[in-house]
Amino acid sequence: MTGRRRTFPRSTFLSRFLRTTGNGRPAALAAGALAAVASLTAGCGVVPGVTGGSGDDPIVVMTWAPVGTAATNKPGMPAFARAYARWINSKGGLDGHKLTVLTCNDHNDAVSAAACARRAVKEKAVAVVGSYSQHSDAFFPHLEGAGIPYIGGYGVTNSEFTSPLSYPVNGGQPALLAGLGKVLADSCAGPVALVRPDTIAGDALAPMLDAGLRAGKHAGAEDQRAAEDATEYSAQAEKALRTATGATAGSGTATGGTASGGAASGGTGCVVPALGDRNGTFMDSFRRSRADYPAVNTGSVLGSVDQTVIDASGGGSGPYEGAYVTGWYPVESDKRWAGMKKVISESAFSDTSIDPSDTGVQTTWIAYNVLRQAVESLGDDEVSADSVRSALNSGRTFTTGGLTPALRWKFTSRLAAVGFPRLSNAEVTVQQVRKGLLVAAQKGFVDVTGTMEDADVG
Repeated sequence: MTGRRRTFPRSTFLSRFLRTTGNGRPAALAAGALAAVASLTAGCGVVPGVTGGSGDDPIVVMTWAPVGTAATNKPGMPAFARAYARWINSKGGLDGHKLTVLTCNDHNDAVSAAACARRAVKEKAVAVVGSYSQHSDAFFPHLEGAGIPYIGGYGVTNSEFTSPLSYPVNGGQPALLAGLGKVLADSCAGPVALVRPDTIAGDALAPMLDAGLRAGKHAGAEDQRAAEDATEYSAQAEKALRTATGATAGSGTATGGTASGGAASGGTGCVVPALGDRNGTFMDSFRRSRADYPAVNTGSVLGSVDQTVIDASGGGSGPYEGAYVTGWYPVESDKRWAGMKKVISESAFSDTSIDPSDTGVQTTWIAYNVLRQAVESLGDDEVSADSVRSALNSGRTFTTGGLTPALRWKFTSRLAAVGFPRLSNAEVTVQQVRKGLLVAAQKGFVDVTGTMEDADVG
């Protein structure tokens, strides 16, 4: 689907899985040189406790994410995992077991991601839960070799939707872009420019945005690649503005405002930055350039935009005013987040890296709820990677308090033909920035399964 797909030898577990079930689709696995590297280190931490997972022993899991890098960072995910462990242990643990959470910094590089996975294997983790990494080719071979399930990855790589060890709780970036395309098809009368990372993960975004646009009878977007760790994006902002307006600098009606309510007027086009943590950097360049061009609208996806980003960019007077934003979950002000906020208020100890509006933190909360239900379903049986995986594969549904539809993982799905056999939740929410606040633009969820099925991923 990315145009750069490669195939690698299957891991020991994956080969065994395919032999015994006759089912499944191999993930793109980079076993090669990364699996051979020895004595690697990564910034790892642990909520104190001994390892184990049977009888009354603690249950060991791991949560990883990049922290302190020049590109996308998700420090709130491991921080929330530690807070969750403190909170659940204060309530008697997971079905009577103390929860031990290992955390690891994948540093946004393949070597560290592989090191995190090897540590999970060494420490006998029963699952990796609520994590973010762009380097699935580096970590999945190790998890698959040990049979460790990957519950609630952020959804940023293809392998999260192909590996039989993956249990995604959302539709990832592809679902967000497909949903955003459907919305922008109605609100953008002119061309759409997508500015996205020049990475393998970024390659997946344009086909899904185009599928949504085409579903609304709109032309596809111009796909603009950009370095995900750049310190400024003036050239990309200028190009995006020229695309969206069909203008040259200084032509047309100069305006710094966004069309009211995000709706297009005349031939107004749209600029869609999807650069993760670098969205703010792009919008700084965009603000400086936009006064020389006719008005354009903006749209984005949660993970690239949240309330903190909107506030930092000027709130109601900033470039996101009126913008549509697609997400996986309800807005942060929704009462369904009360359980997550209770954990934060009681056990985060004023950790400022844990933002309840951050989609990474939200994903980690949902993933740990799935883990809890899987463990509780085991009763008096041993809690191990094998038993947790069996519970997840049992065909039962896992509920999330209405934050997602009920989750149930199969070995194939309607989206298998476009490379997502493990995707069980293709529903998104539509939000909009109004008077500087991110609010729900539509009630409930929008199912984009059909839109994704029509994506051109060749």
